[in-house]
Amino acid sequence: MSDAPESSAEAGELRALLARLRDVVEAKDTEIAVLREQCRLLELKVAELERRLGQDSTTSGIAPSKDPIGARERRKAERAREKKERQVSERERSEDRKRGGQPGHRGAGLSRDPDPAERKEVPPSAECSGCGASLEDADRAGAWWSQVWDVKITRFVTEYLLPLLACPCCGKVNAARPPAGAYPGSICYGPGINTAAVLLSSYGNVPSERTANLIGMLLGIPVSPGLVDLASERLDSRLQAAGFDEAMQAALREEPVLAADETPVNLLDPRAGLAEEEDAGAPHVLVVRTPRRGLTWLRALGSRQHAAITSILAFFTGFLISDGYGAYQDLLPKLAGIQQCCQHVIRRCRAVAKLGPGSPQSWAADIIEILREAHQAVEEALARGDPALDAELLAKLRERYDDSVAFGITHNRHRDWDTGNHPGYALGCWLRDYNDQVWLFTTHFAVEWTNNCSEQAVKTAKRHQAVSGYWHTPRTLARWCRIRSYLDSAADHGLTALDAITRALADEPWLPVPAI
Repeated sequence: MSDAPESSAEAGELRALLARLRDVVEAKDTEIAVLREQCRLLELKVAELERRLGQDSTTSGIAPSKDPIGARERRKAERAREKKERQVSERERSEDRKRGGQPGHRGAGLSRDPDPAERKEVPPSAECSGCGASLEDADRAGAWWSQVWDVKITRFVTEYLLPLLACPCCGKVNAARPPAGAYPGSICYGPGINTAAVLLSSYGNVPSERTANLIGMLLGIPVSPGLVDLASERLDSRLQAAGFDEAMQAALREEPVLAADETPVNLLDPRAGLAEEEDAGAPHVLVVRTPRRGLTWLRALGSRQHAAITSILAFFTGFLISDGYGAYQDLLPKLAGIQQCCQHVIRRCRAVAKLGPGSPQSWAADIIEILREAHQAVEEALARGDPALDAELLAKLRERYDDSVAFGITHNRHRDWDTGNHPGYALGCWLRDYNDQVWLFTTHFAVEWTNNCSEQAVKTAKRHQAVSGYWHTPRTLARWCRIRSYLDSAADHGLTALDAITRALADEPWLPVPAI
């Protein structure tokens, strides 16, 4: 009986110890659960960071020039592996294809001028190139030819004599008017110097000071950076006075298909010229271009807000080729339709197909293959002169597309991701919701399946920014856009830069006209 109190005390201690152990275990279980959740989130974040680091020009809108070192070799190795697995080559030269331009390619090489400005006789060879024998008494076996194309840069000065006539009525002395751009009793530079200044600064992306140095070195005529800037300002003012933007909009309005894209740019002073209540936003350049007729219209935007884009494109009612940006969807009620750029779709599908490990996304690769088959079918139908695709073929392609998209949505519906929905699920839902816009090119052959023409024009702004770094103000950006639009469009209509600028300085610029 004497041991009972001790046993009771020990039992109490054991119960207290067990309670403490239970609390410790519960705390540890809670801590482990929190740590596991943190590990899961970190794994998702690492996967997202790896996805971003792995992006290049084939999986996103990154320019090829910004691809990481070795990206080209990596893509080449991937294409070789795909070729081995599927016996299909993507963008790879076939074994029977010759190097250089293919049959039908116009080319840009020189051809022999049948009427050269000058012919010179070259002394004959003194000895045989084969045996070394003297050719002093050799008979002439004919003649061969070699042409050299070059230019002669010479400075010339033209002085215009302006007759003075006194009015017989009031006696006022009247001077004859000099050519456009010149003024009585003054000295100015002609169209050639102005063209060099405009092309180097606005087209060659060379800053004004270096442009002035280059003109002095190349042409032997010293000019100032102020003259370089004034040349662009003078051309821009002539274009505005002639209504170039209004003429361009009127011409684009009559086009059945346009392509549009936008890109951010840097301004040194984005608020210059804006009222206090106006929001400068993030400056952009909007590109509107015809896929085939050679009209390019660049517009400076204060921001990428929907209203900034829709206000410019509100005039258009045809088919629009664009990327997935929502501002273009706001125009849909006025448009005949929107074609989503399939090159953007392919990049997004590539990005999803590369996700892993443990997350096979072969459905995204299937989407790429299906779209390429559809494009090939359209090209073949156009070559045959068919007005439309075979209905049965199109139905099969659409069915394969819908099945792949449905698989992608189901496969990724419950997959976690650091930023919310899994990229595969987000892409699948987007492809499902915009399927008619992805496939528009298969029912309207006038619509291109990619927005490459606008992306090529966007590169001009990127290239200028890469060289010069920025524009100073919204006004100088708008000036650059107008000059590029004028020179690019005029060149596509057969005008040289010298002709286009000379005509503009003479108050007779080339203006786009609506298609007949």
